[in-house]
Amino acid sequence: MKITDKPLPHLKNLDLAKLQSDLWESGFAITPPLLSKDECHSLIQLFSNDAIYRKVVDMKRHGFGKGIYKYFSYPLPELVAELRESLYPCFVDVANGWNKALGKEETFPPTLKSFLEYCHNAGQNRPTPLLLKYEPGDFNCLHQDIYGKIAFPLQAALFLSEPEEDYTGGEFVLVEQIPRAQSRAHVLRPKTGQMIVFTNQEHPVEGKRGYYRAKIRHGVSTLTAGNRYTLGVIFHDAE
Repeated sequence: MKITDKPLPHLKNLDLAKLQSDLWESGFAITPPLLSKDECHSLIQLFSNDAIYRKVVDMKRHGFGKGIYKYFSYPLPELVAELRESLYPCFVDVANGWNKALGKEETFPPTLKSFLEYCHNAGQNRPTPLLLKYEPGDFNCLHQDIYGKIAFPLQAALFLSEPEEDYTGGEFVLVEQIPRAQSRAHVLRPKTGQMIVFTNQEHPVEGKRGYYRAKIRHGVSTLTAGNRYTLGVIFHDAE
């Protein structure tokens, strides 16, 4: 497994303060495009290379929705590995701040390498970054990506296809379950190369008596035309 030391050049212009502020405010954040169209196309081309995947999931077969996603094997493709390692430090302070606000004792280490060692020592050693493909009629039911006792509370989705050009429908959906209140939905349509960072568990919301937990699940609405590809970057490994 290759862990790179160089930060990804794409992140140099990322407004980290705004990203972290949005995460505290809403439990998710959207970035400007981080990947070029050529990079998105190169990732899409990987979808047909089954030799680089450890598992292929037919969502309909498992009742998850309709569509196909594939988990990469180690070593991850270079761009995927670089994204995973470079993004983790952007989120770790938020993750630790959330845990403190919610009264959790767990603290995440500052680097992805240290965090993955922690996962692997606990028996979670299967990589979780994945590519997803949706065709007309496909969708993804609301869910959370946990995979084991150790779970980093934030993950990223990078959008490789252009809405209204490559596909229609297929909106990214986040549903926030607020205690003692109606659930709230966020429906998002990022453009090619943009990234959504979001909680795959819960985030703290400040109330009159301190922070309370707001759970969030995510999914994809039904695609009506075209093809939609997404790269999912999850930081914890699976059992």
